Amino acid sequence: MDVNKNSYTFLFAILMVIVVAALLSTAAIQLKPFQDVNIVLEKKQNILSSVGVNILRDSANIIYPKYIKDELVLNSAGNIVEGSAFDLDLSVELKKEKSEQLLPLFISEFDNEKKYIIPLRGKGLWGPIWGFIALESDLNTVFGAVFDHKAETPGLGAEINQDFFQDPFQGKNIFDVDGNLKSIVVKKGGADKDDKYAVDGISGGTITSDGVTDMLSERLNMYLPYFENLKSDLRNNDSVLNIDTLAINDINLTYE
Repeated sequence: MDVNKNSYTFLFAILMVIVVAALLSTAAIQLKPFQDVNIVLEKKQNILSSVGVNILRDSANIIYPKYIKDELVLNSAGNIVEGSAFDLDLSVELKKEKSEQLLPLFISEFDNEKKYIIPLRGKGLWGPIWGFIALESDLNTVFGAVFDHKAETPGLGAEINQDFFQDPFQGKNIFDVDGNLKSIVVKKGGADKDDKYAVDGISGGTITSDGVTDMLSERLNMYLPYFENLKSDLRNNDSVLNIDTLAINDINLTYE
């Protein structure tokens, strides 16, 4: 074959594309199981980070069950249903009608205190953003939050996964004094230090900051029925305990 002909150049280019594509496809297939494992470990690592347990990714499988005591799947009415919370794909659930969505919830417990961890997913400037927010046992105070992104602008919106952005969420409230959901606003220009419902936005990352605000409000609203169910159960349990205490006191008085 005459290597100086255009036909040779085109044939060589086509063969190289085929060979490279085959090599890349083979590598992707061979590496996928390792990628899947890393995704699982990173998810566990982020869930733990939301409750202040910062570990290396490789340790996630060992540490995770020590702190995460329950994984629940909820329906839109706030009732627990069958399913795997860890395996729920929020990108799929968010495409459904709200009444049909399933909601994952993770419950951490250590030092006799429960933390309720809510997975988040929303839209940034260039792609999806996601994260986890952990609430104290009062279901109002934020214990911790972690965020991440797929393709936000480096140095701007991409900074949502940095400590300086995430740490200020600690101690914020999601309900006002009347029990109405206010969520947390990522405020452009900075939040007042005494504002319990706002944190500083990222300079130059307004759209991503707004995406975090919208993501928090939308996801937290979905969990309101569960919060109400849980609070109702706690009130009922307190009533039972009070009745039992009165009965015990009556017995003691009778005995005396």
